[in-house]
Amino acid sequence: MSKIKSARTLREPAQLVTRGFVPAVDLPDLEKVAARYAVAVTADLAALIDPRDPDDPIARQFIPSAEELVTQRNEDGDPIGDHTHSPVAGIVHRYPDRVLLKPVQVCAAYCRFCYRREKVGRARGLARAQLEDALDYIRMHPEIWEVILSGGDPLVLSPRRLAAIMRALDAIGHVRVVRVHTRLPVLAPGRITSALVRALKTSGKATYVALHANHARELSAKARAACARLIDAGIPMLSQTVLLRGLNDDADTLGELMRALVECRIKPYYLHHADFAPGTGHWRTGIAEGQALMRSLRGRLSGLCQPTYVLDIPGGAGKSPIGPNYLVSIGDANGAPQYEVEDFNGRRHAYPPATSAHRKKDALTVAKSSRC
Repeated sequence: MSKIKSARTLREPAQLVTRGFVPAVDLPDLEKVAARYAVAVTADLAALIDPRDPDDPIARQFIPSAEELVTQRNEDGDPIGDHTHSPVAGIVHRYPDRVLLKPVQVCAAYCRFCYRREKVGRARGLARAQLEDALDYIRMHPEIWEVILSGGDPLVLSPRRLAAIMRALDAIGHVRVVRVHTRLPVLAPGRITSALVRALKTSGKATYVALHANHARELSAKARAACARLIDAGIPMLSQTVLLRGLNDDADTLGELMRALVECRIKPYYLHHADFAPGTGHWRTGIAEGQALMRSLRGRLSGLCQPTYVLDIPGGAGKSPIGPNYLVSIGDANGAPQYEVEDFNGRRHAYPPATSAHRKKDALTVAKSSRC
């Protein structure tokens, strides 16, 4: 499997100092970070960074920080328990009807909050025999309806290798959906070529691409054009976002991202609560903060802009929605359950409405009088 190879990709902390992205005094700490976690900043990302802005949202996501050297309580190298559900190399089978297939362990650039940061960038991915074993696993499990290509970033594969995987999946009758998770349209939009788009299309499966984006600044004109190439070819797109402290944990910033995604014809899918990956404690918010943010988006933004706020349960139990609850049981009345439901303004309403019987009687009276 191929790695991203480009002289223009910044991979060494010293290169980041030369570009003015980090001060020279930080170099010793950043070299310690780079010795443990992969570092790469593509030319397209570097062009988006304003080195004069200490809070630049692109730099914060991809430029390493000494804070990554601090491991907090409960942090784990496999925070969502992938290993527990990996029957063969490259497969994670956590849910009955779908599996992750991870053909590569490299990315074009490396997020500083990645929950697979202990794995990615250190190995190339599956050898040919391992990939065939992973595909055999899928073939032998007819309950698998969806295959999710992940990694690493599967779109760093050459179109030829990607097409070979898609053809193999296309030949498995019980697989009906292939979902591809990627950041490449943001990290290196020029690599979303017509050849790569053709490689993703199959004759008998529904193919979806899920874009990982955390800030509206990532959706440059080039990134939007790359996404349009996929969508115009008939490949629907979804999005995933990680809730990150100081980056997108306010309603205006998060709302701007969700609207920008929808304007690009990308449906917001998941808002992930940050995982307990090592060295990422400075990124995590509280769950109550995330729920408050979701409340603020409800009503003020279109339903198209609403992702599902989810938590990957540590240890491997899977994702659970953890958004705010708008419905509260308040008991029974005449044997029927009664509720209070909250609207987007925070007002509570009885359900069924206490006056429903009277409203029906009044409507009947009006109807009769109108016929007289």
